[in-house]
Amino acid sequence: MARIGMFTFIFQLLMSCVQGQQSSANRLGHCEEPRFDRKVAGMLRFDIPAWDVDSIYRSPNQYLILDARAQAEYAVSHLPQARWCGYPNIQASALEGVPLHQPIAVYCSIGYRSERIARELKARGFTQVVNIYGSIFEWANRAYPLVNTAGQPVRRIHGYNTSWSQWVFNKSHEIVVD
Repeated sequence: MARIGMFTFIFQLLMSCVQGQQSSANRLGHCEEPRFDRKVAGMLRFDIPAWDVDSIYRSPNQYLILDARAQAEYAVSHLPQARWCGYPNIQASALEGVPLHQPIAVYCSIGYRSERIARELKARGFTQVVNIYGSIFEWANRAYPLVNTAGQPVRRIHGYNTSWSQWVFNKSHEIVVD
């Protein structure tokens, strides 16, 4: 009996390691500030690949970039070339004419809402969807460009609320909170 119990324990341990590797295999991003990185990692399920902001920054034309924040957040600033898709419901106009095999990168403030929208996109049949790890906060922390709705560069970012805005460390940005 003890031998069967030990076998079961070892089997469960191995399975948890394999599941952990699958989750970490979907985490291809990191945040430069360790506390923020731990916060983001603790918020995500990693059932959608989480890509580093650097890979999106270097190759933005490879993706349809979707902003999964409230429209007021998007209006303050967003990633260049980003299309607002809405949250919690995807706006139909955001996906108009988009082929199911189109590579899509989704972001929000830190990655939680965008992971949920990415799941919805996968459920709708989109095959190449990634979540931007650390999202617009990490983008701003690395001093990558932000634009307003007119496409003009800005140094403003919507901080979601006062509690979450603490994760924007780049002090060259004005943080806006409704």
